[in-house]
Amino acid sequence: MTAAELYRHGLGLLLAKDIPAWVELWDVDGVLEFPFAPDGWPVRLEGRAAVGAYMRHYPDHIDLHDFPDVTIHQTTAPETIVVEMRGVGRLVETDGPFDMTYIAVVTVKESRITSYRDYWNPLAAQQAGADFAGADR
Repeated sequence: MTAAELYRHGLGLLLAKDIPAWVELWDVDGVLEFPFAPDGWPVRLEGRAAVGAYMRHYPDHIDLHDFPDVTIHQTTAPETIVVEMRGVGRLVETDGPFDMTYIAVVTVKESRITSYRDYWNPLAAQQAGADFAGADR
């Protein structure tokens, strides 16, 4: 599977709320980074287990409905892509809208995510109900 194919497959798993299957897309030593993480949120998660622990409560807080805008740019390194996307849905706690734009730099080796730098909007974390990682802080 190419990096773009794996990424799109992962988006489908997130929409299906199948977090365990999404976590299985990760290399055992994969690294997830959040360069713009607000205070109190993790900046770097090392390993599939850490990614899984971080994401396990996601569907309880954010009900994703769609990724209406996804553009994947291939880099000169075939295993690395740059993704521009938008995720929409609702915040479970408040029933308010969820609308987030992202830029991600993702590297895939042997059909597993080895590196994922997620540049999401830290201001969105200030919305009531958006703090899905709060249980672990």
